[in-house]
Amino acid sequence: MANPLQEQLLKAGLINANQVKKAQQEKRQHAKGGHAPDKALAQAQQLALAKEKAESDRQRNRQQEEARERKAQSAQIRQMIETQRLDRSGGELPYQFVDRGKVKRIHVRADQRDQLVKGLLSVARFGNTYELVTLSTAEKIAQRDPMFVITAKAQPESESAGSAELDDPYADHPVPDDLLW
Repeated sequence: MANPLQEQLLKAGLINANQVKKAQQEKRQHAKGGHAPDKALAQAQQLALAKEKAESDRQRNRQQEEARERKAQSAQIRQMIETQRLDRSGGELPYQFVDRGKVKRIHVRADQRDQLVKGLLSVARFGNTYELVTLSTAEKIAQRDPMFVITAKAQPESESAGSAELDDPYADHPVPDDLLW
């Protein structure tokens, strides 16, 4: 060992023989023209890796948070349907509706069927079954997730019939009395 400083550091126990050899090897490489790894470049690479990892962590956290929100929303909807569903016991009249392209049927009472037709009640998906809920409950459910609400009319039939008369292009043309069909 030609360097007296290294010998002193070894004797003091501040460095070990491996560190001395590594330092001499780096010194020889640098003297031959080989470049020792640039510390600034290594730090920049480590910083870039840290940024990428932080971004992927943020994205993963965001996805996990969205999944938690969806799960909480589904739980809220289930609870709303459980607490607000109408009793269909004794229902003998079938009410048919379309869900995901298939015709489904539930049995309801006569008064419930009339309210469904008028748009005052709605059908909500509840697991593998269907439940009746009021229109206000259906609107609250649809705000959270519209996939749970099967039927909900925006306006009763009486209003829609009135608007159909206004849109009739032949309203000004009377039908003759002597026309036979």
